[in-house]
Amino acid sequence: MDRTKNEEFEELRPLLFSIAYRILGSVTEAEDAVQETWLRYTASPTPPASTKSFLSAVVTRISIDVLRSARVRREEYVGPWFPEPLLTDPYQDPERAAELADSLSMAALLLLERLSPLERAVFVLRDVFGFGFGEVAAAVGRSEAACRQLAVRARRHMDAGRPRFEARRTEREELAGRFLDAFRDGDVDGLRELLAADVQMVGDGGGKAPQFGSRIIGTENVVRVLDWSVSRFARIGGVMEPHQVNGQPGAIVRDRDGKVLSTWALDILDGRIQTIRAVNNPDKLGHVGVVADAWAAFHEATAPDRPAD
Repeated sequence: MDRTKNEEFEELRPLLFSIAYRILGSVTEAEDAVQETWLRYTASPTPPASTKSFLSAVVTRISIDVLRSARVRREEYVGPWFPEPLLTDPYQDPERAAELADSLSMAALLLLERLSPLERAVFVLRDVFGFGFGEVAAAVGRSEAACRQLAVRARRHMDAGRPRFEARRTEREELAGRFLDAFRDGDVDGLRELLAADVQMVGDGGGKAPQFGSRIIGTENVVRVLDWSVSRFARIGGVMEPHQVNGQPGAIVRDRDGKVLSTWALDILDGRIQTIRAVNNPDKLGHVGVVADAWAAFHEATAPDRPAD
């Protein structure tokens, strides 16, 4: 194996994964796309003029093909579909850290779902990662003029529903910490004051994990569910571990053995939590850690109290 080729690929791996994940919304599929890119790179007989452009083009084409087939599966998905939660974006650019984090959010990735695979790829390459239209055109196999039109359409869709978040990341983190503390302590009033009037709580169980409902809307409805959950959560020794989820404040939900039950991602704006997105589908949590048996935990949490002897 050419040591230089291997080193160049490993240096670009974080970028390639980040491109693939934003196109696919799946950690496992993005990792597979990067691995397939490596195989094609090693099979290439001549070195490319630009390794970055070549590899980015290859991983983009692979991701577009995977996304086209994945869309059929998502149309048949049980309940709301969310991306697989990503705890850490491996691609680091300190000058654009906040922008990259916002493009990684659950809200932004769900907006990207509205785009065609080509529009999505063009938007990710051009607007998120700043590739020139020449590189974008080579990656998606379209003319530069066509890519400019794809970019215009993609931006129009994205701008129409672009998520807004609290400007200061420290304020988001502080409010999320207060929310998780209030949940842990069963502080109903504390929870209520942190939620927006039209707050939504949405869960992705894929038909494979317990759900409170596909979508719960309004402060009192969400507080009622959270309040009910607190005591049940304590029964299974549950832990809410604060963690960034898709670039936003959130938590990993674990059982008493440290196994993963869920991830929560919080959208925060104007000093209030606007949306709580929970990924409960065990098929989407394997890369986070050892996955708990969610149904067993649910049955334990909701079992009738035993009468005293």
